[in-house]
Amino acid sequence: MTATRVDTDLIRRLPKAVLHDHLDGGLRPATVVELAEAVGHTLPTTDPDELAAWYFAAANSGDLVRYIATFEHTLAVMQTREGLLRTAEEYVLDLAADGVVYAEVRYAPELNTTGGLALAEVVETVQEGLAAGMAKAAAAGTPVRVGTLLCGMRMFDRVREAADLAVAFRDAGVVGFDIAGAEAGFPAADHLGAFEHLRRENVPFTIHAGEADGLSSIHQALQICGAQRLGHGVRITDDIVDGKLGRLAGWVRDRRIALEMCPTSNLQTGAATSMAEHPITALKDLGFRVTLNTDNRLVSGTTMTREMSLLVEQAGWTVEDLRTVTVNAVKSAFIPFDERKALIEDVVLPGYAL
Repeated sequence: MTATRVDTDLIRRLPKAVLHDHLDGGLRPATVVELAEAVGHTLPTTDPDELAAWYFAAANSGDLVRYIATFEHTLAVMQTREGLLRTAEEYVLDLAADGVVYAEVRYAPELNTTGGLALAEVVETVQEGLAAGMAKAAAAGTPVRVGTLLCGMRMFDRVREAADLAVAFRDAGVVGFDIAGAEAGFPAADHLGAFEHLRRENVPFTIHAGEADGLSSIHQALQICGAQRLGHGVRITDDIVDGKLGRLAGWVRDRRIALEMCPTSNLQTGAATSMAEHPITALKDLGFRVTLNTDNRLVSGTTMTREMSLLVEQAGWTVEDLRTVTVNAVKSAFIPFDERKALIEDVVLPGYAL
């Protein structure tokens, strides 16, 4: 397998799985333009190509806070039922076109209520749009399963409400929970009550940790809050010296805690310096359960095909490496074991049998 020529056309055809991708960071530029006109929101430009370029340039500041600020314009067009339905449906269709067979999409319902929708209405509408997208993708012969992670914003006070929503909709497409937003200065443990509630209700959750903050953030996410996965987790490398794992790094590796790694996004926010030296490769080689993700496809100007291609071209990855991170992602998905097993055996592995 490692001798197979790995080009973009091949990578595009390979089955992919993504665990860390934000709904409000993955809109089509043309959709943002059209919806902004409909709701009277002013954009930096109304040319879709120029808008895509503006997003990518604005996000390349090396600063997580400024990176997050680029979401002003996407969120502005996601405050109505029509906007949410369209963006959710297109989200699924875009993933299907990129060869994604399993995805978990995350968003914070509290950020979609300025148009008058209640939190529950936001979730219901997004689920309706996702279902429409999945039906169209299946009819086109490119089926993709999409589960939802509801987010609480760690710098605000509605995290418990978002956790309650995750519990309420866990049988209606919501598969888990997350907290997002500025990491440094907003400890996950500030919302310990929400995580304890989720554990009591058997709802799995991941936590953004180790992106803009260090080992203390990762330790808190895992050992205090009880996260089953880490969003990004890049800074776990701070606990590895000359290939020797510290206690926390050893815990993460040995207990198969998935790292939801997003290389291009990490370059933009300053969490990594280059694709060739991104920690995902070293962590993969050390046996960590690394997964490959897009984070925000519009903001980062990326796709799963692009992320894979860059690692092949700049970090020497092989098809076998791509298969490994894809299997890792499905193994770590927040869906039942038998469904994960079927996805791996019936979809992923046959797709890599080149």
